[in-house]
Order: sequence, then structure tokens, then C-alpha cells
Amino acid sequence: MEEKLKLLKLLADETRIEILNILMREDSYVEKLACDLSLTPATICYHLKKMEAAGIVRSARSQFYIIYSLNKEIFDKTLSEIIRKDDTADVEEKYKKEVISHFFKYGKLTQIPTQRKKREIVLWEIAKSFEKGRKYEEKEVNEIIHRFHEDHCTIRREMLACGIMARERETYWLI
Repeated sequence: MEEKLKLLKLLADETRIEILNILMREDSYVEKLACDLSLTPATICYHLKKMEAAGIVRSARSQFYIIYSLNKEIFDKTLSEIIRKDDTADVEEKYKKEVISHFFKYGKLTQIPTQRKKREIVLWEIAKSFEKGRKYEEKEVNEIIHRFHEDHCTIRREMLACGIMARERETYWLI
């Protein structure tokens, strides 16, 4: 929500709207924008830095100049998409954090959850210790899991059952 407010506040400025109108037509640099708008380069630079921090514009170095361009992805959204509150994502993320903080103490898994959803959250947290695309021997998998909990066999088996990891003989990898 904070980022959405930041975006809307940035758009509530006449100079920034004028800069955006120019950037909608063509990419530009500070000195040219200053000349087009009859403002100082420092003023233009100030506004562009704020707009870049909010993700409205992007910059890229080209020889002697920093060229600014419009982030068209933001402007392809409707106003309702921008202001819509993402409650479900926030609630889900908050729930995951609560589960992790409840079952992990000092980086160790205190117990394996019995509820499937909580167990999967815990298993995905452990899975962050594995590199995607890398193949692991069973011994390596056990060592990594053992850092979190002493029952590495159960956790390894659960990670396979939940589809977090796959196995062929004694070689494991993240899916």
C-alpha cells in the first residue's frame, strides 16, 4: 500500500506530469528536458530521481548522457489495478511468517507440523537451503536438513511427497 501511495503522490505534481508527457513521446535526458520545460537541470534531476525511485521511469547510460525512459508497465495498468488492495497476498504472507516463527526457534525446527498446510510452509522454508537446478546426493540432503531438525528422514520423505523435491536413485533435486 505504501508504494501505491508513493506512486499517486508523485503523480500529483505538474512538473512530473509534464516530464511524463515528454517521456511518453520519446526517451530523453536531463538537459533536454530542462530546455523543453524551461527549468533548471537540477530541478529536472530532482524530479527524475524521485520518479525513478518509485519505478515510474528508468535510466540507462548512453555515452555522455543518462537517458530516461518511461516504465510503460506501470502505465499499462488501470487506476483500479493500481489502487486495489492486495489483501489475499498480504494475509497469506502474514500467515506464512506466523507459521515459520511458531515452528522455528533460533533457526531450528522445533517440531514437524501435523496440519498439511503448515507442514508445507515449513518444508518450503527448509527448501530455501537447496539450490535450484543442482543435484544432491542423499548424504548432502540429510546434512542440510539436519541443520534444521534431527529427523532428516521424515523431512526428506515429506519433501518428496509434497513435490518440493524429486529423486532418482540416491540423487535429489528441487522441483
